[in-house]
Amino acid sequence: MNDTTTRVEDEPASPTTPPARQRRLGRRIGLAAAFVLILSGVAMLGYVGWQYYGTDIVAQNRQADLRETIKAQWQHPTVGAVLGPEAAAPALGSAASLMRIPRFGADYEVPLIEGVRDEDLELGIGHFPGTGPGQIGNFALAGHRVTNGEPFRGLPDLRPGDEVIIETAEATYTYVLDTDPNDLVVPFTDTWVIEPVPIAPEGQAPPGMPTFASTEPTKAIITLTSSSEIFHTDDRMIAFGHLVDTTPK
Repeated sequence: MNDTTTRVEDEPASPTTPPARQRRLGRRIGLAAAFVLILSGVAMLGYVGWQYYGTDIVAQNRQADLRETIKAQWQHPTVGAVLGPEAAAPALGSAASLMRIPRFGADYEVPLIEGVRDEDLELGIGHFPGTGPGQIGNFALAGHRVTNGEPFRGLPDLRPGDEVIIETAEATYTYVLDTDPNDLVVPFTDTWVIEPVPIAPEGQAPPGMPTFASTEPTKAIITLTSSSEIFHTDDRMIAFGHLVDTTPK
């Protein structure tokens, strides 16, 4: 009797079975994976929030400072400003003029930046190097519809007859749109729209687009370009206009 009891009590406890350890390990791995996914989701939301809201706040503050800098420069013009629009081409990233579009409201006043690189478009509306404001040829501009201050968010609202006003140190140039930006959408690889003489391929010219007798520029025109959709797309909506007034300062 006692021997039997002793043998039973002396038997070692059963060790944890391998399946139990595997279950615990699986739970830990699952929790770790869930934690990583949550962190990834938070990071992604933060990135999207920064792109669509944060860059706007930063860009609007930078553009406000740049507007004041440009206006101060007008009070103390450089040699290039004194020589006028035919002077040497400005450096990429530089800013010396402002754009106003009455349809966008009385407070709409955006710096024009030389160049269309990412860093240029972060500061305002980019100018494709070439024809300057008021000059014969195609004064071509690009801007974001979302992020970085979204200066061209309202581009689809523009209509033929709307004014685009460019102010520089030496003059104010008023252009009037000839075409509706919703009437012409092209791939970003279609560079004919920013040529000095933007001659549309057959069947692509939007209603109201100016006609040209040759490939030599004889008119002062303006081209506005931006993404055709709010979210990422390789297509661009295009509006054309022409110069109607130059008011020297």
